[in-house]
Amino acid sequence: MHSLHDYQYELSEKLIAQEPAKERDQSKLLVLNRKTDRVAHHRFHNLFDLLSPADVLVINNTEVIPGRLVGRKETGGRIEILLLDYAIGDKKRPAKNIYIFNCLVKASKQPKPGTRLYFDEELKGEIVSFQGGIHRIKFFCNGDFNDRLYQLGQIPLPPYIKRGLHRKSCGDRLAYQTVYASQKGAVAAPTAGLHFSKILLKRLSSKGVKIVPITLHVGYGTFLPVRETDIRHHRMHSEWYHITKESAGALNRARKDNCRIVAVGTTSVRTLEFAVNSDGEIAPGSGRCDLFIYPGFKFQAVDAMITNFHLPGSTLLMLVAAFVGLKKLLDIYQEAAKKVYRFYSYGDAMFIT
Repeated sequence: MHSLHDYQYELSEKLIAQEPAKERDQSKLLVLNRKTDRVAHHRFHNLFDLLSPADVLVINNTEVIPGRLVGRKETGGRIEILLLDYAIGDKKRPAKNIYIFNCLVKASKQPKPGTRLYFDEELKGEIVSFQGGIHRIKFFCNGDFNDRLYQLGQIPLPPYIKRGLHRKSCGDRLAYQTVYASQKGAVAAPTAGLHFSKILLKRLSSKGVKIVPITLHVGYGTFLPVRETDIRHHRMHSEWYHITKESAGALNRARKDNCRIVAVGTTSVRTLEFAVNSDGEIAPGSGRCDLFIYPGFKFQAVDAMITNFHLPGSTLLMLVAAFVGLKKLLDIYQEAAKKVYRFYSYGDAMFIT
């Protein structure tokens, strides 16, 4: 259970979703009851019937930024960058109209410190430093940086979504974003939340289900494979999170009342479990979450979760395996494949109770 090999499985490329569902809440929903091992198959909008008025639904309200910028170096060569710390980078501004961010850089040649970058007439950059695979870049913007980013930037889709010339055909700026996204800063979507429509959320709220927001800005580490043969040696990249006093209070009251805490997505699960203090309460606050959850982990905050079908060997798969059991999870993945569920970011969902 601690060997990376144990988390591999075969999947036909045909089952890797390349586009979102036509209607968010019409995607398939596999429901697993951990106590009975019963598996049922629904549509996501059936979640209305599967949740009770006493349940608390925890959503991650992070917003994916169009953080993929394509420009050129002073030599004329093409360069592609991905902003990594948009949510906190603005606080590092040394002067007006200057912004500093950590970035991933893709270029034919590794740019050296001092290299000038050009994106358009109003946005330029300069490589400040390079360490541990991360470039620190100073941006010079004539005007509002946020406006230029949203004019020039692209949504950084996962590498397994391959559409070639039709990359933008699905309106990813809207599709690869939850309907409740409000806190800018993620470079990847909390994909379990993509299945919720505004209508479904309104119906759940009317039923009595309490919807509690938290924030975890999903980082590029979500795309990185685990390379350690023994997964216990893997180190998670940290991601910025925030839990308000109001959200923490609502969750702690729900726990005292024995209400079921249903986390939407692995990001919500990690944030809640990271925030549990020594008294067993969820503490409000902000910081960097680097919690790595794998089999053997004891869950304290989460009773049920909604999640997508994840990549082999990923930390996301390991987290769900810790909640379900590895063998059971891989058996369910096999069944889902046979029933032609769609996998990964734009794929279908599971509800694990």
